[in-house]
Amino acid sequence: MSIDRFVFAIAGLFILISVGLSQVHSVNWLWLTGFVGFNMLQAAFTGFCPLAKILKATGIKPGPAFN
Repeated sequence: MSIDRFVFAIAGLFILISVGLSQVHSVNWLWLTGFVGFNMLQAAFTGFCPLAKILKATGIKPGPAFN
């Protein structure tokens, strides 16, 4: 699995978890959803993704998006 797929999978997981928690516990969990969405948006324009940097340091092969 490439870094790109890991980033998409982890971002999707965080979004689903935070939306679920906002329904069960507190609406404030939606701030996490907003943060993940904002981070994905800025990564699309700047190419900088903190998670991609961490995954690259662990030796996972990059895909076409995060070279």
